[in-house]
Amino acid sequence: MVCALGIEGSANKIGIGIINNGNVLANVRRTYITPPGEGFLPKETAKHHREAILALVQASLKEAQLKPSDLDVICYTKGPGMAPPLLVGAIVARTLSLLWQKPLLGVNHCIGHIEMGRLITGAENPIVLYVSGGNTQVIAYSNKRYRIFGETIDIAVGNCLDRFARIIKLSNDPSPGYNIEQLAKQGKQYIKLPYVVKGMDVSFSGILSHIEELADPSKRRNKRKKQQNESEPEYSQADLCYSLQETIFAMLVEITERAMAHCDSNEVLIVGGVGCNERLQQMMGIMCEERNGKVFAIDERYCIDNGLMIAHAGAEMFKAGAEMPLEDAFVTQRYRTDEVLVNWRKD
Repeated sequence: MVCALGIEGSANKIGIGIINNGNVLANVRRTYITPPGEGFLPKETAKHHREAILALVQASLKEAQLKPSDLDVICYTKGPGMAPPLLVGAIVARTLSLLWQKPLLGVNHCIGHIEMGRLITGAENPIVLYVSGGNTQVIAYSNKRYRIFGETIDIAVGNCLDRFARIIKLSNDPSPGYNIEQLAKQGKQYIKLPYVVKGMDVSFSGILSHIEELADPSKRRNKRKKQQNESEPEYSQADLCYSLQETIFAMLVEITERAMAHCDSNEVLIVGGVGCNERLQQMMGIMCEERNGKVFAIDERYCIDNGLMIAHAGAEMFKAGAEMPLEDAFVTQRYRTDEVLVNWRKD
């Protein structure tokens, strides 16, 4: 039995989680929320994390009803992510490791999402769709690695949604993607958008540029002279959000289905912050039902970035014998999913 404390702070959320042999003991989190139309910058995000993290550590121990001596290992997000926020988590993790004399482990952010999803849903060996603000990947496990079958070639799907929310000045509370999802439910007209699937990879930057021009015709780059009687069509924000979701989610379902066929799998696990989107879950469920398969999804407690997923993945690594010298406890903004040796899985 391993009791692990995990620290996650790769983006605008700072979270602390404690898990003991697969049992959730604590999962606390705070989010850095910016005004409508604005994103979050690394420096300001790191400042938010520094101000919140110590209180969250104390809150997690109180919620779990544990003392530092009850912990077996301290885990933190090593990457990928934004460097300044990542460093906050790493520095606090190193400090706690030294103060409490506990082993320290750095965890890959994506591996944390996958292992948390497998724990909560009970999915055995699914095709994984990892969709968040910084990552978009279709993944399958094979020979001690999580292999990437397809991914975005430019921006992540969550980044596409967040940036469009900023274009139309939607609130960032609780998250721009959530507010797009709610507005999309009011949409009635589907607007045709670019559909960019290249083999097993997807591209979202062109879709974002195109829909930005639809939302604000003054930004159109078309230089041709318009006839005097030609008027610009106007689209509601609800229809734009609806059309954007339908298009990009269809792209994700397509490449996920192709991975299922290649791997002869009948399970799909959706992880990452965008995985909370009920429309994405519904579309994926329709595809899986047609293939006599099953889709697994988790709610916002475990889908959105959280310290618990880092604690769980770190505990699995620790049980498998992983060690990390203090001098190796750094962070990296680029840390691919398939770089990690998954020696804790026996299949």
